[in-house]
Amino acid sequence: MIGSGIFIVSADISRTVDSPALLIAAWLITAVMTMIGALSYGELAAMMPHAGGQYVYLREALGPMWGFLYGWTLFLVIQTGTIAAVGVSFGKFLGVFFPSVSSSHWIFKLGHVPTLRIGSVVLGNMDFGLNTANLAAIVVIVAVTAINVMGVRTGR
Repeated sequence: MIGSGIFIVSADISRTVDSPALLIAAWLITAVMTMIGALSYGELAAMMPHAGGQYVYLREALGPMWGFLYGWTLFLVIQTGTIAAVGVSFGKFLGVFFPSVSSSHWIFKLGHVPTLRIGSVVLGNMDFGLNTANLAAIVVIVAVTAINVMGVRTGR
């Protein structure tokens, strides 16, 4: 499975490394790492064929507290970040088909975060509020959540 991040992150990596060969090398390295991770999870699944995935592996290897903490971290941080990234990429690329959906078309703008430099790192320098791309992302997240909730209620 290729996540939506490949469409967003590749441009930033390409600008940073400034070389097509280095971009492809980064892809190849991450492909090898992904295959190693997938094979490791396949081995763990064969050894512990129980529902729960990584929760079960952490619980068995490190104890119940670590499985519990991972479960709550997955619920509160990991999955929400993944869902937000998919929503943002959907809103961003929907603008290719519908130009009115864009991060520059503001429904309402609340303000601007000034630039803050910490050494060589630049933070801030962005507007915040609700634009049409963000609204599209919110609609997708609400729709997917509603579909998932209905699927759970109907047992599908």
